[in-house]
Amino acid sequence: MRGSVSSLMLWGVAVAFYGPTFLCGQTQRDDFATPPGAAGYVSAAAVDATQIDPNAAIPTLIMPPGSDSSTIFLNPTLGRGSGGPMGYSNPFTSNNGGNILGLTTAPTFGGAFEAQAGPNTGTLYPYTILGNAPAAGNTTNIPTYIDEVSWTLLNENGSVFKTVHFAPFETLTLSSPNFQDASYSSSPSPTQFADAIQRAEFYQSLIPGPPPWHTRLVPSVVHDVNIAVPYLVNVLLPNGSIIRARSYFTGTAPDGSTFVLMLNLLFNFYFGNEVVSQIVSGAFQTDAINVTAFPNTFLFSLNVNNPNVPGGCCVLGFHTYFFQTGTQPQPRWLTLYESWISPGLFGADFQDVTALSHEVSETFNDPFLNNATPSWQFPGQPPTSMVCQSNLETGDPIEVLPNATYPISLPVKGGPPYTFHPQNEALVPWFAMGASNALDGAFSYPNTTVLPHAAIPCPLIK
Repeated sequence: MRGSVSSLMLWGVAVAFYGPTFLCGQTQRDDFATPPGAAGYVSAAAVDATQIDPNAAIPTLIMPPGSDSSTIFLNPTLGRGSGGPMGYSNPFTSNNGGNILGLTTAPTFGGAFEAQAGPNTGTLYPYTILGNAPAAGNTTNIPTYIDEVSWTLLNENGSVFKTVHFAPFETLTLSSPNFQDASYSSSPSPTQFADAIQRAEFYQSLIPGPPPWHTRLVPSVVHDVNIAVPYLVNVLLPNGSIIRARSYFTGTAPDGSTFVLMLNLLFNFYFGNEVVSQIVSGAFQTDAINVTAFPNTFLFSLNVNNPNVPGGCCVLGFHTYFFQTGTQPQPRWLTLYESWISPGLFGADFQDVTALSHEVSETFNDPFLNNATPSWQFPGQPPTSMVCQSNLETGDPIEVLPNATYPISLPVKGGPPYTFHPQNEALVPWFAMGASNALDGAFSYPNTTVLPHAAIPCPLIK
């Protein structure tokens, strides 16, 4: 069911003194023919919901210390937690029958694997994963609440440049493999994309016969909102100076849709406020995956030297969780940002629901951002490369590959079949750096050839 439609007009402090537009009556035009950067994802820290005021006007945005034009969301603001290797920490690791002691959140189960190679050989790595334990069988249905966000983009003088709606992509999103069943080798009956990957991942643990093990999403659109975006914002730099920066840029995709490039600091502000608003209203729940869905919205970092030109680009999604301090057990809301991607904007067939599938599968495999792994090297890098990560983010190793997506054609209500492009995912055995006990000895799925062998340990720093 759908909740109410609202309009969120969030401009004020940061734009109150910008004066007349420099356009002198001319019509503002799109800035780019295609996004000026490659598709990618970032790590986002957990969010303390008690530190966000959903009624606040845009403040002066703060550029975190140590950030540069290539750093996006690694040091986010808006009450993010601190501590740990990626700027967050989570002391809750023990499980009890699928429920983590001390938390009120979505159902989970726990497990562990032992590193088979590299400097951490023999080290045990525990993990928490969404759903019910595979050896127990049964189906876990996880509500998936979708908040659709549209943009009203403003000229410098506050007049409306254009409105970019999510509505044209709603039916396709709900008809995608993330929520609609398709056939996969890991399941005797058609199922959803993320569930098919989980079944392949834990195939050796599945009990024979009924009741079969599944983790399924039950989607509903609970809200849609239109947010007004100022043309310029103020940003406070670490040296104490304040600069005025472009908050968004636009372009037109080959299918005629508008794409929006948004300053990550401003998007961070909108995202935090919107999620807390939905938590306060009851639309987002702790037992669910809570999705903020955007139309062709890609994030760029601040270009300090030229704030009228985008810095590093383009982020398509991230997953995180919001939590409430001062409450026991602590409530946690699993949350993700994803953008619909019109075809023709990025390489490797990154389009339609690539970002959604990436973030949903990573929410399954690392719901609380604390599933550590041996430090692994990104595929395709030279042997001495130091491009490495050390977490169970299953989409990241494959997003850099030319065959990252897995086309699936499905029927769409009210129209012809549509070919979707969810992303292939790395499986848990890949991170263990040894032999695979997944379906068919695979390290990736549904395309088992994308990762032909286990992860390569990150080279030691000499």
